[in-house]
Amino acid sequence: MSAASKKVIYAALVGNALIAVIKFIASTVTGSSAMLSEGIHSLVDTGNQVLLLVGIKRSKRPPGPDFPYGHGKEVYFWSFVVAILIFAVGAGISIYEGIKHLLHPAQLENPTINYIVLGLAMLFEGIAWSVALKEFRKVKGSLGYFEAVKRGKDPTMFVVLFEDSAAMLGLVAAFAGILLSQLTGIVQFDAIASIIIGLILGGTAVWLAVETQSLLIGESASHDVVEGVRRLASECACVEHVNEVLTMHMGPEYILVNISMDFRDEMLVGQLEREIAAMDRAIKTTYPEVRRIFIEAEAAGRKQ
Repeated sequence: MSAASKKVIYAALVGNALIAVIKFIASTVTGSSAMLSEGIHSLVDTGNQVLLLVGIKRSKRPPGPDFPYGHGKEVYFWSFVVAILIFAVGAGISIYEGIKHLLHPAQLENPTINYIVLGLAMLFEGIAWSVALKEFRKVKGSLGYFEAVKRGKDPTMFVVLFEDSAAMLGLVAAFAGILLSQLTGIVQFDAIASIIIGLILGGTAVWLAVETQSLLIGESASHDVVEGVRRLASECACVEHVNEVLTMHMGPEYILVNISMDFRDEMLVGQLEREIAAMDRAIKTTYPEVRRIFIEAEAAGRKQ
């Protein structure tokens, strides 16, 4: 797991913890439903960052008899748990509070406090968001944002970026709701803002769940890595034909490779062993994230 991932998570953790405290204080003083939803949002995000750090730590445990390929997928599991928590807790409570205040509206008091808190929240969230965006840009390279998320194998990077982006949108919704309530005297605008915040969280959670699901189940390595492994295997003098290259990410930096190939019939056993060992070294040197390689001897054209 890269140091950049932890840097992004720690920045978000500190920012969200500070923001959650001041949002709850403001909600208590002013009675704003939108501010309460924002406080819940920040509290959930703080817990999510803790869970991501737990996932990173647990993923570093060494392989053992029960888990011979290590615990790299812990990162994917905890990222999926984060998506569930955002949906169930963050979105659920925000929508509930919004509907409750929509049915039983209460007049806002001291709205100026809300604006001060929202301004501070935007500052803290903006800093955390800029750190996450900067690190994500380094990782994505020349790829577009959506394509980078699709291809990305380290969910901690885009999970935090998604959370921070949703937080910024939520702050805008809260500000608009409180401002409209103050200008028009229609307090239901504050409740509507709370519902909108819940919908933003729900949409973010669904997107995160979809993106982490394939990694949790067992996503293959990128097309470039698969084709690169095939090319290196084909260059081996002992190989007549490479039938199939199967890969699976066991963690962000751990790829398991299984290669089905047809060996040349005239090769002696000793020579075959040396050629396979050289191929193994070449693949792992070119692609350091490839940790384990299994070779399956099979005649070309045989049905897989």
